[in-house]
Amino acid sequence: MRILILEDDPLIGLDLLGIVQGCGHDVIGVCPTLDSMRQHLGAEPDFAFLDVDLPDGKSFDIATRLEERGVPFAFVSASRRGDVPEHLRHAHFIAKPYADVAIRNALNSDGRVAC
Repeated sequence: MRILILEDDPLIGLDLLGIVQGCGHDVIGVCPTLDSMRQHLGAEPDFAFLDVDLPDGKSFDIATRLEERGVPFAFVSASRRGDVPEHLRHAHFIAKPYADVAIRNALNSDGRVAC
């Protein structure tokens, strides 16, 4: 699968990159801001991991755009699940700090073989 990562903490971004690549997937972008993520949306990802709180705002608009395109995603955040707008609460939510298995399970949440 082609994976996009939206994460402003470089260490967490590298950790997610390592987990995803370790599962044999391609990471097509590790984006630290909403603006950089918007630039990568045209790359047609198969899945995305989204931090909620970024330096330039919250990722809910990105999540909505992914959903409109039928691209599955998971929030990976230190925010509370209740902070997610009602229309996006069905999405997979992984609380930070997370275990590697939670990331791998999210990749498999739609029935695909993750790793």
